[in-house]
Amino acid sequence: MAPPEVFSLSQQSPVTCHAFNADRTQVAVSLKSNEVRIYARQGNDWNHIDTLTEHDKPITSIDWAPKSNRIVTSAQDRNAYVWQQSPDPQTGHMVWKPTLVLLRINRAATFVRWSPNEDKFAVASGARAIAICSFDPEGDWWVSRLLKKPIRSTVLSVDWHPNNVLLAAGSADMKARVFSAYIKDVDKRPAPSVWGEKLPFNTICGEYASTSGGWVHGVAFSPSGDVLAFVSHDSSINIVYPGGPAIYSIKLSILPLVTVTFTTEESVVAAGHDCQPFVFAGNQGGWELIGSLDDPQSNKSSGGARSGFGAPSPVGRLNSAAFNTFRNAAERGISNVPGSPTASSATESELFTVHQNTITSVRPYEGVPGNITKVSTSGVDGKLVIWDVNAITPVTAAGLAGKMNKLHVR
Repeated sequence: MAPPEVFSLSQQSPVTCHAFNADRTQVAVSLKSNEVRIYARQGNDWNHIDTLTEHDKPITSIDWAPKSNRIVTSAQDRNAYVWQQSPDPQTGHMVWKPTLVLLRINRAATFVRWSPNEDKFAVASGARAIAICSFDPEGDWWVSRLLKKPIRSTVLSVDWHPNNVLLAAGSADMKARVFSAYIKDVDKRPAPSVWGEKLPFNTICGEYASTSGGWVHGVAFSPSGDVLAFVSHDSSINIVYPGGPAIYSIKLSILPLVTVTFTTEESVVAAGHDCQPFVFAGNQGGWELIGSLDDPQSNKSSGGARSGFGAPSPVGRLNSAAFNTFRNAAERGISNVPGSPTASSATESELFTVHQNTITSVRPYEGVPGNITKVSTSGVDGKLVIWDVNAITPVTAAGLAGKMNKLHVR
């Protein structure tokens, strides 16, 4: 099993989102700014080759269409742009040209994804609405229709069903929903599915709440579209079978997951504030946490055991000097402040995980829908990491220190 490929794109800024082109030779990222930076891979390095500048507030999401080679971006400036390469009339070089999208929202655009057919895209927003955007050839621009009811708060993520019509959305009103985004002049009438038969625009095909009422950070359809997964701020992951009907909820004793993607019909990878990608597997008979793509027990760059911590712990965040300073002060009255009489020699602050901070995004990297062999993650630590989904570190009761509570079926 291949070890993960780790690339540090920034030492000072977080990677808030990333998207690869079709052949994975280029990647577009946002470093928490109003610019999109495009890197090209050369050997084991990523070299900065272009910068897209049109937004005037931080970019929140990027998606790169593999067939049409178009990039769509959303930002806090309430705008979205579609970028397409065309020859510069003076130099002849290919340059990225933006086209403004008429979103008709009055709050930040928070998330964007192309539909499978790449003839429309969805833009989530803080305006309690989702803009479904399609191209108007007469006006030569992108226009939108809004999904609004019954959304009651900021929409944090979206994901398209394989049929190009249904759309899953997770919001801060603690609900995951499945909408119909059918546009008569764009879409063919979809075949009946477990989500319904008649699907006019803004039909609610399903609405699901997190187990303890947390914000729904991430949503994902399975490759068939018959299963929905969503992760929420109550540290749970939920698997929905609408045809069952059943919802499998796994409550975790870790920091919340914020992003999720299916690798096969019966497995997902989810990641978030715990700094490592976790693998869940199951079917209609039940789901469970089976492991992590990271191996916190293995030696990282600084070696195995850290001074002052003993053997490596499987929970990366618990190995930081900051956490130990707080724990020692709270439980033992010991201060690790340099120069204090109770200061210890523990000055190490590196985690025992590849990512050193929250993972902001996990996306398929290699394979085909239903058989993804690699995924990519980006994080607040400025790293881009490519993982082999078969390189799973098994989860044991001792190794995960009771991270998972009982499975709940609703």
